[in-house]
Amino acid sequence: MTPAARLSRPPLERMLRIHEELRRGALTNCTKLTELLEVSRKTVVRDIAFMRDRLDLPIEYDAQIQAYRYTHPVNAFPTVQVTEGELMALLVARRALEQYEGTPFHRQLKIAFEKLTGGLKDRISFSPAEELGSVSFKNIGLGKADVAVFNALSGAVLRQHAVEFDYRKPGEKKAARRKVEPYHLSHRENLWYLVGLDGERTGLRTFALPRIAAVRVMNKTFQRPRDFSPEKFFANAFGVLGGEGNHVVVVRFDATVADHIRERVWHESQEMRELAGGVLELTLRLGALPEVERWVLGWGAHAEVVAPAELRERLRASAATLSRMYK
Repeated sequence: MTPAARLSRPPLERMLRIHEELRRGALTNCTKLTELLEVSRKTVVRDIAFMRDRLDLPIEYDAQIQAYRYTHPVNAFPTVQVTEGELMALLVARRALEQYEGTPFHRQLKIAFEKLTGGLKDRISFSPAEELGSVSFKNIGLGKADVAVFNALSGAVLRQHAVEFDYRKPGEKKAARRKVEPYHLSHRENLWYLVGLDGERTGLRTFALPRIAAVRVMNKTFQRPRDFSPEKFFANAFGVLGGEGNHVVVVRFDATVADHIRERVWHESQEMRELAGGVLELTLRLGALPEVERWVLGWGAHAEVVAPAELRERLRASAATLSRMYK
């Protein structure tokens, strides 16, 4: 077995193997178990202590035969209680990771899930037919990202090491080299973003991972400010991009789409008001307008911006452009 395989063996799987050896009366000592499980003596001793002290299994060390044994027969290993709700949660997690199939993250997510559930394999089975019929996920526009870029940046965020990388702004062909103190990774609207302090610019910046390349983790370390909060950073953003503005956005949706608006939380600041004729009024407090402008356009003639005037004018200009385009 390779070192990676040894590391991936879950503790519960080891204990089940120890239980089987003890149950059938085999000579069970640390030397044999370290070879059988391919772990250290310290790990074996810790597992046995857990089985005896936490799971109340009748294990004792017999000095005469220099081995562990059960003091009385034990047929079944103590069951890990998994409720129906927890089973459904596992099923949802299993299906959720499938949406990443074909992306660089799928293999790592699959391995992580198998590690988490490996010890339950004798009690839980996933039937493909039942699985497909119970839960499904569908995301449109799932973001692309290089797993090597993600791993390098996530490690730098955790260890608080500065990084440098090539970054291409939207719509530009050439990338520029950036030096950044990486504070946070955020998955928003199906895409990964890095939030960090750009050494050549003022304030925090947001970088989309698909536009990052040639990452180098530097020896230079930094101290992330204690008052940094990703929730606060994204608080006035409708999606990803916040701003210094203080816009109170009011949009009215007709009865055709009002239910679709009611059914979701679009932003932490949202307030809804029911109007005559099934019309729904949504109020948001945002720092920038471009993202909410694109969102309102997606609802077509079913949505009307009441305020601010700046957003109404932007939408009027977009509508005029669309009208010319589709003549």
